[in-house]
Amino acid sequence: WKLVHGDVFRPPSTSPLLLSVATGTGAQIGTSLILTLICAILKIINPMNKGATLTAIIFLYVLSGSVAGYISSRLYKFCDAKAWKRNTIATAIALPGALMTVFLVLNIFLAFVGAATSVSIFTIISVFLLWTCISTPLVFVGSYFGFRAERIQVPTKTNHIARFVPEQQWHSRFPWCSIIGGVLPFASVTVELFFIMSALWLHQYYYMMGFLLVVFVILGVTCVQISVVMTYVQLCGENHRWWWKSFFSCASAGFYLFLYSLWFLATKLELVGFLPIVVYFTYMLMISVAFGLFCGSIGLLSSFWFTRVIYGAVKVE
Repeated sequence: WKLVHGDVFRPPSTSPLLLSVATGTGAQIGTSLILTLICAILKIINPMNKGATLTAIIFLYVLSGSVAGYISSRLYKFCDAKAWKRNTIATAIALPGALMTVFLVLNIFLAFVGAATSVSIFTIISVFLLWTCISTPLVFVGSYFGFRAERIQVPTKTNHIARFVPEQQWHSRFPWCSIIGGVLPFASVTVELFFIMSALWLHQYYYMMGFLLVVFVILGVTCVQISVVMTYVQLCGENHRWWWKSFFSCASAGFYLFLYSLWFLATKLELVGFLPIVVYFTYMLMISVAFGLFCGSIGLLSSFWFTRVIYGAVKVE
């Protein structure tokens, strides 16, 4: 791994904008979830009231917009990119805009058939105003401080010409590294996931927020360990293109979550009709994407920290 010291901090050649936006958004999701769990443990939120808990998650996600803007801008600036306006706007609208669009289309169909699960237009307008009037300005504030900060310093200089990447073992090639990497992060939350899914879809209650916070921490530690190990294996194979692989090695846990939702639908739920199944898949796809972004952001940030530490301990002549 010491042989690639001149290329290990070379910015990703494939869409650094998308990578920085995904990492910042994942950090925002993680911040809002941690704050929600802390509020539930401190009795500020009553987890028995599902509507209030969902409202708190949305509100805390909106208030965490500056986290997404700051992390996304710092990472984007490290990649020597100059389109800071595009980065900030993409961070502010990418995930919320996609989720709002999908949710709005689904709600139109639900309202058209007269389903009781359709949401009123006032609720949709309220969420839209939270996004545009609070979350987006906070993203711009975080992005402002991120771009004003100094560029992240790394211990080695990057060569002008990229080093040739030799043939890799099958477990270091994409998509196999992602398929392997996502297993353990998902497995660390599988038991608790069953109770959460039961609370969401079987009208049960979930109130063990302290234990859930511990599981949340275990998930984060697992993502760090998996990402560090996978990145180290790639560097030992003289592969300096670790950016996207470190993200997807943990983000693939969202794919396993969606597969788990298929199993849960087939074995635990008794949904009748086409529309309820569409609603279930739509919501679980949203949750899986958010879960994958959160895990992927931990993977990339931990790998970035790991490479800075190990190459900072190497004396390069």
